[in-house]
Amino acid sequence: MERAVFVGVIKQNDDENKIKEYLDELEFLAETAGAVGEKKFIQKVDKPNTKTYIGSGKLEEIKTYITESNINLVIFDDELSPSQLRNIERELNCRILDRTNLILDIFAQRAKTAYAKTQVELAQYQYLLPRLTRMWTHLERQRGGIGMRGPGESQIETDRRIILDKISKLKEQLKKIDRQMASQRGNRGNMVRISLVGYTNVGKSTLMNLLSKSEVFAENKLFATLDTTVRKVVIENVPFLLSDTVGFIRKLPHQLVESFKSTLDEVRESDILIHIVDISHPNFEEHIKVVNDTLSEIGAKDKPVFLVFNKVDQYNYVPQDEFDLTPKKRENYSLNELKNTWMQKEHSPSIFISAKERINIDKLKNDIYKMVSEIHAGRYPFNNFLW
Repeated sequence: MERAVFVGVIKQNDDENKIKEYLDELEFLAETAGAVGEKKFIQKVDKPNTKTYIGSGKLEEIKTYITESNINLVIFDDELSPSQLRNIERELNCRILDRTNLILDIFAQRAKTAYAKTQVELAQYQYLLPRLTRMWTHLERQRGGIGMRGPGESQIETDRRIILDKISKLKEQLKKIDRQMASQRGNRGNMVRISLVGYTNVGKSTLMNLLSKSEVFAENKLFATLDTTVRKVVIENVPFLLSDTVGFIRKLPHQLVESFKSTLDEVRESDILIHIVDISHPNFEEHIKVVNDTLSEIGAKDKPVFLVFNKVDQYNYVPQDEFDLTPKKRENYSLNELKNTWMQKEHSPSIFISAKERINIDKLKNDIYKMVSEIHAGRYPFNNFLW
């Protein structure tokens, strides 16, 4: 496994604890991709350096560490510009990845079907296109050679045309598959549709398996699911379609959002969204916001949402000292206090469960049954006697 170090910056008005959590998530992403985290570097800046993203002093500190520790992979928590990637690579003399590149690599590993592979390949080419000059930096060492610069530029232009052609062909392939999938969705008739959405690694696939009694792939890694899985589920006597979708994440690369929008048609065409939240995660409220923002971006923000707080069996809190007069932090709230807070919010029906330990699952099924029955009754008013 490759050994990696991680780099993040704390800008003005940033919360230092959140930046540390972001780097922890970046390390989890790297582990998912197959790397081992070694060390994290954080620098406070007014704004990122336009040339090297971080300051020269911090860059020298990282260079010393990776040289002494024989590390050849440095991962930045933000998307770097082509020139920043080139400059940092030249300074550190090792492989540099940014968050976007890392996520694209994970998607490429996880893609199993032709559809997912096509979507990821399109996103990768769109990311690569403005960074082609970086692929040819080795020519700079041959500046003295007659005619070397010209062929280099010519090769870059050739590569750019090839990539543009590939992007065009991939988009056509996706359009063709989209039409087939739209036809499949149309053939499902007017059955009530529910989609599971949420931040990555919150337990969507585990809950999918529990509700549909199927064996959708699930593991404790980011982006275990890329392809949308649809299953017919019957609770008591009411049938509906349940979809498991790709997880969202903070700073999800816009190339992936664009290429996976067709996959997320399943979300847009759903009658109900079940938003799964990992209540045990210290940053779960920000995860909720990330998912809501992504739903808004793909045109699904107005769907009825049922909040399902999962992993209550893993929730831990630190009781606040009775003599501590400072405002409570998130970790100082008990599970019951969080339940009261969220369940009293208007227009936000919610439930607290553990899919793994099957806690409160019967109540969840009953709530879903009521929601589906109501939609079903409106859709089939003359067939209600059957239900």
